[in-house]
Amino acid sequence: MNAVFLNYDKAGLDAQYNLRAAVKDAVEHLGECARRSGIARAQLNPQLDVPYGPTHAERANIFAAPKAGAPILVFIHGGYWQRLDKNDFDYVAEPFAAAGAAVVNVNYALAPRVTMDEIVRQVRAAIAWVWREAKRFNGDPARIHVAGHSAGGHLTAMAALTGWEGFAPGLPADAVKSAVAISGLYELEPVRHTYLNDALKLDAAAARRNSPALFARKGGAPLALVVGAGETQEFLRQQRDFAAVLAKAGAAGVEAHEIAGRHHFDVIQDLAAPGAKLHALMRTRMGL
Repeated sequence: MNAVFLNYDKAGLDAQYNLRAAVKDAVEHLGECARRSGIARAQLNPQLDVPYGPTHAERANIFAAPKAGAPILVFIHGGYWQRLDKNDFDYVAEPFAAAGAAVVNVNYALAPRVTMDEIVRQVRAAIAWVWREAKRFNGDPARIHVAGHSAGGHLTAMAALTGWEGFAPGLPADAVKSAVAISGLYELEPVRHTYLNDALKLDAAAARRNSPALFARKGGAPLALVVGAGETQEFLRQQRDFAAVLAKAGAAGVEAHEIAGRHHFDVIQDLAAPGAKLHALMRTRMGL
């Protein structure tokens, strides 16, 4: 066997990251997310495609809070950095809006049109914009919380570890008050050796620059990691290893949860399910 990462050969590693093959009804789950999101937009009447940056991709759907000073949930969608759209996940906003929060559902440009560095930059720029513009949608800039799923979990972790004073002048070090990364990827070196890299085009240096596990630090935002217990072994390993690295770095507020009975495509639905462990975790962190 010609191992490309750990004990995996190329075919074995591809299988670990080919989630649509691992979950036979993955397309049906994604379709249900899109259907629910259409209902949420019709009921909640958000501001759609609000620009947070100069390019067409830098847009967000904004669900304003009913009263000023509300906590803000910034949600970052998944799709392996190369597919899906914010509009597929607007349903996440519904229970948080009902609880009085503002929700900002972020889009970003996709590979191969842009690099991973640019995707990370855009997500950071979106959060900086939310901090500056929070009062426009009744949000409190001192109460920004971030959540994301899959590729969005990776981008959430990158946001949690960002040195905001260096990224955007005027932002406080704690611009993100907490973050919940769901089914995230925290080490991109194995991803570089899979079929996904046909679009991502990561080299070793780009994989290092964009791997949260390589720069865990004590001063980042409190970060909760959540994964479905039925996900592939690589997704489970990625979370376990990242949690260990964060703990070793002395990061505060770190939690790691494996949700029983959930796989990659249904664990995210728990974020919008009142009574689910993941939903309760997010509400607690937001002070709702």
